[in-house]
Parts: sequence; structure tokens; C-alpha cells
Amino acid sequence: MSTNFGLKNGILIRIMTLEDNDNVKNFVREHFYNAEPLCVATGVNSRTPFGNSFNEHRIRMIEDGTCLVALDNNNADRIVGVVLAKKLVENELEEGRLRAEEMDDGPLKRMVTFLTDVELRGNVFKHYGVSEILYSQVTNVDTAMRGKGLGTRLAAALMEVGRSKGYTLLSATCSSFYSARQKLAMGMECFYSEAYADYKDANGKVVIQPPAPHTHVQMLAIKL
Repeated sequence: MSTNFGLKNGILIRIMTLEDNDNVKNFVREHFYNAEPLCVATGVNSRTPFGNSFNEHRIRMIEDGTCLVALDNNNADRIVGVVLAKKLVENELEEGRLRAEEMDDGPLKRMVTFLTDVELRGNVFKHYGVSEILYSQVTNVDTAMRGKGLGTRLAAALMEVGRSKGYTLLSATCSSFYSARQKLAMGMECFYSEAYADYKDANGKVVIQPPAPHTHVQMLAIKL
């Protein structure tokens, strides 16, 4: 499989390498938190302490060759988009829930707990009868590049990566109305959806309240 997915409008997409790690971390800090609905709703931001486990998790995904980076060929190969994706098996859903329980109380725990709860209820493995999938965990595009089709190019490249590695299914959990719409337009199926307004604490208070138009978290998948 080629590690390069073509140059278009000055933007090159290729498989991420470990040499990209620091730049990717800085890129996500600058462009992810201020637009991701769950981060906005919970207060998770670039100053939230994530601990070493998150950096180690990203490195493992990069080493698997399932992550992508988009570079501006006309601007010293500046990063303008990333995809962080990984192999996922069913038992990791419960493991994720247990890790969330062990986290210190705060914005990050609220966000991770919500996501793990949703993914357990949706259970992509039971829905499609598969034992492993390629899971698209993060897609992030430079604020100035949004609305120009780069997210679609990154998703298409990830599908190609999945096929080359023998995966039969690609899945993503979309907290954003816009990311879900983009992936649905590419032929992905929404197999589970949950309204943020329905996720409440023991006192009946809504826990996650993202700004409009982000009303639902959607789990999407496509057969490869």
C-alpha cells in the first residue's frame, strides 16, 4: 500500500509517522478543542491535564499505520488536518468504561464516560456481527480549511487504509452534526443515535449540552 494519498489543491495526505507526533499534538491543541461539541459542552480544553496515557495511546495508533496527516505543500508542509484511527475489538468497549470510572472527577471524566456509555449501548460489533473494526477516533481539520472537502478526502483515504489492512468495517462516533453529515454523504450508515438531552444524571439533569446544531451523538459505519 502507498503511504501517500495524493496532492490536491496544494494539500498532500499521507500516513502519519512517529516523527509527526509532536506537531500533531500541537495541531490538535490549537484546532480541536474549540470546535469539538463534547469539549465545548464539558469544558475540556487544551489546558486539561490528560496524563501520559493519552500520548502513549496516540503513539500506538501511529505505529499501527492507521493515522493520517494532511500537509500544506505551499506552506512548509504545515499540518492542516489529521485522522487518528485504530484497530478496535469488542472487549475494549468495557475496558474503556472501566478506565473512565477510574479517572479523577472533572470535565475529562464526564466526556469519556459519556462516550464509553454510548459506544457500549450502540455496540458496533453486535450490530454488524464482526470481531474487529477500524475505528476512526479523531478527525480534525484546520479551522481555516473547513468546508473545503478536506475532511472527505481524509475519510476516503482512511477507507483505503482499512481495505489495504484487511478490515471489513470502518466505524466512527460523531459528536458533531457536521462530521456526521459529511460521513453520511460518503455512504456511511448511522446505526445508533442518542440525543444529548436524554443523557441525564441521577437527579434528572442533562449532563452534556453542546451548542446548536449538535443535538445527537451518532455512531456510523461503512463496510469496506
